Amino acid sequence: MAHDITITKHNESFVRINCEPAIFEELAEFFTFYADDYKFSPMYKRKIWDGKIRLLNKKTMQLPHGLAFYVCKIARDKGYTCLNQTNQETNFTLKDAEFFANSLKLPMEPRDYQLAAFATAIRCNRRLILSPTASGKSLVAYLLVRFLLQFECKQGVLIVPTISLVEQMYGDFEEYSKNNKWNVEANCQKFYAGFDKRIGKPLVISTWQSLQDFPPKYFSPFDFVIGDEAHTFKAKSLSYIMNNMNNARFRVGMTGTVKDTQVNLLSIEGHFGPTYKAISTKELMDRGQIAQLQIRCIVLSHPQEARKKMDYQEEVDFIVSNTARNEYVRDLALSMDKNTLVLFNYVEKHGQIIHDLIQERGNSRKVFFVHGGVDAEDRETIRHLTEQENDAIIVASLGTFSTGVNIKNLHNVIFAHIGKSKIKILQSIGRGLRLSENKTNAVIYDLVDDLRYNNEINYSMRHYVERVKIYNEEKFKISNSKVELSYG
Repeated sequence: MAHDITITKHNESFVRINCEPAIFEELAEFFTFYADDYKFSPMYKRKIWDGKIRLLNKKTMQLPHGLAFYVCKIARDKGYTCLNQTNQETNFTLKDAEFFANSLKLPMEPRDYQLAAFATAIRCNRRLILSPTASGKSLVAYLLVRFLLQFECKQGVLIVPTISLVEQMYGDFEEYSKNNKWNVEANCQKFYAGFDKRIGKPLVISTWQSLQDFPPKYFSPFDFVIGDEAHTFKAKSLSYIMNNMNNARFRVGMTGTVKDTQVNLLSIEGHFGPTYKAISTKELMDRGQIAQLQIRCIVLSHPQEARKKMDYQEEVDFIVSNTARNEYVRDLALSMDKNTLVLFNYVEKHGQIIHDLIQERGNSRKVFFVHGGVDAEDRETIRHLTEQENDAIIVASLGTFSTGVNIKNLHNVIFAHIGKSKIKILQSIGRGLRLSENKTNAVIYDLVDDLRYNNEINYSMRHYVERVKIYNEEKFKISNSKVELSYG
């Protein structure tokens, strides 16, 4: 019997869609979207590009492998018959996952949702695991690596967004292996600037930046790929890497959040497969497995004489260079008697100023400054030192400390200037969610600038409204207060 749609495997990165032209057009329309911010693209403005991303290629009839399940769903919804010849699911069960995890003699007992995520990923070969910050994604990665190298694969790559996370993941694997004697040094290869780029060990732990310039054939040996913080995999360079992993049968992405646009989600699922939601932040809080979170929104009201009409960049420059505001950030950080993280966007014109102000008044408190120019070993040293401190202050850029960095003994996080990106906000909040022996609660201080002029709402206030929507969606506890800034 002939089927209306047949899906065949081109390689592990792409499938081929075979169907009548009319049905193909329907599918092509489903997988066509306007790109985020396409109107600002020079190519769109010059009318060279129509602003659309087309995931189904009409010339090759190829679609990213991870989206095959959408074709099957569309077929069911429209009453078409569909033969999917790419299904590679196994019978790996939750009991199998538990048995394997027990065999590793881990220093902690995996949680039920971690085992379920591990079992799902192995059974389905490819999945995008949605699990919030502090839910223990590195342990899931470890279970996947150990199982795949033992039973299914010879060579894999674990891709992370930053050098700090290469070091942190390597260190986590050492911690997980201390009872089972798995030799991390013999099996895991760090991969970033200064390290040998020749593949010499079963697992490569690398930043995507270190892989992006290699030719396509470089990726042929990898038969599995795990992407940590997979929300970053929408970038062209990351797509280049994933699209050339032609032999990687097992593909697992892990992230705490995905940007709320369908094209973004489909692009990531194209690399890794359907989304699997492991657990929510609210569930983890209710279980007592992460810190109880309080968000304190502080509206900084600027004097009327300082207010004027400003475009977005003018307002940002005004905020980050404002002496009274920066002194308030300093005083807020110093008023806290436990470990505090201050997150900023701009190194020279904001972070450096805040750090210097805190350093001048910090007396005996340890104050650390972390940004892209600080090498990986120093960042890792700072992370470990903070775990041993009780009243340290870390002034860190969003790029280095908002995503993935694990500091359990962190009680306060100050958003010195953060914007409205849902991913950045939730990832930054995650810095304060991990439990430690002397910590069960965390506070986020969200600073908002009231610069309304002639009844026109300024950008900082607009972004604040968007952040509150995110906080409410996540069911976080929120309080509000107002501070009159004095320029005297």
